[in-house]
Amino acid sequence: MKAKGHVFKYGDNVDTDVIIPARYLNSFDPQELASHAMADIDPDFVKKVQPGDIIVANKNFGCGSSREHAPLCLKTVGVSCIIAETFARIFYRNAINIGLPIVECPEAARGIDAGDEVEVDFDSGKIYNLTKGTEFQGHPFPEFMQKLIAAGGLVNYTNSKKES
Repeated sequence: MKAKGHVFKYGDNVDTDVIIPARYLNSFDPQELASHAMADIDPDFVKKVQPGDIIVANKNFGCGSSREHAPLCLKTVGVSCIIAETFARIFYRNAINIGLPIVECPEAARGIDAGDEVEVDFDSGKIYNLTKGTEFQGHPFPEFMQKLIAAGGLVNYTNSKKES
């Protein structure tokens, strides 16, 4: 399983309130939520992001409230992966639960810039900065997490197991 796209780069402590501001949480529609992704930190994000693009951030990405809306709106808007030095634990869990791949790799977070084209191989954990010709080693997903992500998240994975 792989992801490939252009990078949107952010700093430390990107919290769930800037990923999806609370004023937009009156909807449960993923498309509506996605239309407001990153509105308070990057107002043009939804106009610029393309399916497959990747977010790279520094420390503590996804801190703040435990809302699942944050990773859901990023996945729905087309983000294929998030790479960061570290993630808030609840965001990490929510992202995997909805099938959004995330990779902790401090070296990649520091060595990748906005606009770079990046490819992530989830089987090996390798992160390739195609723009700069550099490579980083992240942690590969264990097989069960790859199955969760490939299924589109925990609910879909669990439902597929009930059917078999």
